[in-house]
Amino acid sequence: MKRYLDELILKDLRRKMVIVTGPRQVGKTTLSKQLLPHFKGAQYLNWDVAEDRVVLSRQSWRSDAGLLVFDEIHKMPLWKNWLKGVFDGRREDQAILVTGSASMDTFRYSGDSMAGRFFAYRLHPFSVKEWCDTTGAEPKAALAHLIERGGFPEACLADDEVDAQRWRGLYLDRMVRDDILDFSRIREVSSMRVLIELLRDRVGSPLSIAALARDLSVAPKTVSNYLDILQALFIVFTVRPWHDNVARGLTQMPKVYFYDTGLVRGDHGLKLENATATMLLKHVHFLKDSRGRETELHYVRTKDGAEVDFAVSDGRELTGLIECKAADGNLHSALRRFARQWPHAKAVQIVGDLRQPQTREGIDIVEAAPWLASLAA
Repeated sequence: MKRYLDELILKDLRRKMVIVTGPRQVGKTTLSKQLLPHFKGAQYLNWDVAEDRVVLSRQSWRSDAGLLVFDEIHKMPLWKNWLKGVFDGRREDQAILVTGSASMDTFRYSGDSMAGRFFAYRLHPFSVKEWCDTTGAEPKAALAHLIERGGFPEACLADDEVDAQRWRGLYLDRMVRDDILDFSRIREVSSMRVLIELLRDRVGSPLSIAALARDLSVAPKTVSNYLDILQALFIVFTVRPWHDNVARGLTQMPKVYFYDTGLVRGDHGLKLENATATMLLKHVHFLKDSRGRETELHYVRTKDGAEVDFAVSDGRELTGLIECKAADGNLHSALRRFARQWPHAKAVQIVGDLRQPQTREGIDIVEAAPWLASLAA
């Protein structure tokens, strides 16, 4: 199945090394293998496969390979120095694609810098836009499917919801058993599994590290470290409040969301909010990775409790305010307030089940599915 990054990666491979990261089982291996036929003698090598590990360690792959795909290479000791040497010593027309399920930012401390040698992309789960583009589905049907299944390919393409849930259970168990152990000690794994369960009930709310620390009977710094690991492994992501020189007194606490909406515990409105968060994150990452834009995802909340679910910035400018509602078509008071405070930001209220789109005080109130289908990726 063709993914939204295929053509961009194929183009960039002609110029530099490409590094693709993203959650486990989001489709990185499938994407890379689909690119192999575009290059003569291309080879795919996975550090997790014993035979491939020998080839990688000896650098005994085909010298005339048009494309080399290195999967999970970040697990190799001193992988950055190794990869820098391979890239600098390759044939001029030999392309290199690197994929991994752990964030490359996590490994900044290891080895020499590869600045200027690569383009980086983050592969995300399916969004309404990509699912519509891929399957021809209508936006409303696509959104309902993604809220029910989450956006990961195997769950999306499963025959029924039971198979999707069976995949999800195995997926979470494997992440805890394999990936988290790469970052932490065995005795910490059970605490991190409990943290995941706690976070499933806290999606979309400002996150108190102190409260989580009390629930886990650990130090707040330990909870922060655990949260960093879960983000590095693309299990959860945090959305932090927007700040500028004018908006003082905003809360500092992040909100947490899951890459897999199927892990969220809560009603339809909360799952819609999580799905919207994943698609907005995919949108800003796509603009950043493919176009060099300085886009970021935030939320806005003041100490008196006024909050808008999401805000998008480009550089130092707030460009978008997004409030997400399951069924309420009434204009959200905080959205009205912040739209006046940041008049240059496009304010919109997206509603899962809306009878009639309308514009009130310059703010569009629109159906969620078509609006999400209009995002960049």
